[in-house]
Amino acid sequence: MLAEQYPYAHAELDFRNPFELLVATVLSAQTTDVRVNQVTPVLFARYPDARSLSEAELPDIEEIIRPTGFFRAKAKSLHTLSQRIVDEFDGVVPGTLAELVTLPGVGRKTANVVLGNAFGVPGITVDTHFGRLAKRFGWTASDDPVVVERDVMELFEPRDWTMLSHRVVFHGRRVCLARRPACGACAVATLCPSFGEGETDPAKARKLLRFELAPGKEALHAEMLANTDNAAAIRQRTESDAAGVSP
Repeated sequence: MLAEQYPYAHAELDFRNPFELLVATVLSAQTTDVRVNQVTPVLFARYPDARSLSEAELPDIEEIIRPTGFFRAKAKSLHTLSQRIVDEFDGVVPGTLAELVTLPGVGRKTANVVLGNAFGVPGITVDTHFGRLAKRFGWTASDDPVVVERDVMELFEPRDWTMLSHRVVFHGRRVCLARRPACGACAVATLCPSFGEGETDPAKARKLLRFELAPGKEALHAEMLANTDNAAAIRQRTESDAAGVSP
């Protein structure tokens, strides 16, 4: 059902290569993907690869990424992980979980994002949204991301793991919200053991929906459904329009 609801689901961090996705994912901690996407074009224009970022001055990195929050800690992580990539991996982002998690600021979640979306290696990405929905759906009883990952992996085929992660996160950001889930407008309501935790009245629930599912966004939703392969570009355009900048 989630596949039918979100055929256009995709990574909402903008990237062109594994290095950019790794950096963007590190920056995404405690902030929004939209905010990260506003910062990374400037960062990558100045520091397009691990070597250039490893040679950058920390204050320069900090100034660019300041809007993402916790910018000093993030700048230090980006600087040191870039140095490690240069020194230990010849400047190329490694393509295994075991290697990625040795980099500063990179845990299993970040590693799985990079592996699944930049290297095509299936993985479950347990972020805040995925962990919340996995419990609501009854897929796990744990709050431990590692345990959640293991529990969900046992329920689905490896070929589905990466897209499942995207679809669950999309649903968590748009419908199954943390404080007020829109139960009455949920495509999986009839299967959800947590139905009723949120607003069950369909009309009231629809008002809670976000992004392309929000009231008034019907044309955007239709465009994304009709152009699933270009959904990321459509999202980038709408983010740029909202920010008042050129895409």
